[in-house]
Amino acid sequence: MPSPDTGDDPARSRAAVRRTYEDIGDHFSKTREYAWPEVESFVAEAPPCGTALDLGCGNGRHAELLTGIADRVVGLDASRALLTAAIDRVGDDVALVQGDAVELPLADDCVDLAVYVATLHHLPSRDARRASLDELARALAPGARALVSAWSTAHDRFDAAADAGTGFDTTVDWTLPGGETVPRFYHIYAPAEFERDVAASDLRLVSLELSSGNCYGVVEPEGKRT
Repeated sequence: MPSPDTGDDPARSRAAVRRTYEDIGDHFSKTREYAWPEVESFVAEAPPCGTALDLGCGNGRHAELLTGIADRVVGLDASRALLTAAIDRVGDDVALVQGDAVELPLADDCVDLAVYVATLHHLPSRDARRASLDELARALAPGARALVSAWSTAHDRFDAAADAGTGFDTTVDWTLPGGETVPRFYHIYAPAEFERDVAASDLRLVSLELSSGNCYGVVEPEGKRT
């Protein structure tokens, strides 16, 4: 059942989320073969650039897509298991880094294009999610844009909560091949709440789309001009 935002619960800490993906990473990666169409569209419309970032890169499927338009691609994920899968997929074409989305090991203004897909909703507190958006803004160069996605109450699975106007915390089980289930933390965003969190960060929302049960926001760093 949905519960209030409980990011101070040790069982829902960022470390706990990372351990979840260490446990399921190998199997999870095998189910994530293709880039999402929304990401493909975003990248197809982007101009060639110097450095692109895949934040929460998982097995590297979207980082691989970015290599077609960027001179250098950085893929960052908290899970060593998923990064191992990414190495098998992208090899030396992508600089892979283990790191925390709330404290990016990146210099200011160093990223020309970014995708931050299906990761923000795993951060287990509103403070952490907003801090992560601020970190993305810090790393983006003037004029750079990013695509940010999060699971939304607009998804059919969450019809009962779709009119609430605010999101909620929940867990969604992942079933391993042997039948073991591993709970995964999610914060399910109401679209209006997604807009509010972006507005409260150092990012500016350029556009918002609801697609496949997710919020997709194109954002740029607020106050930075080319």
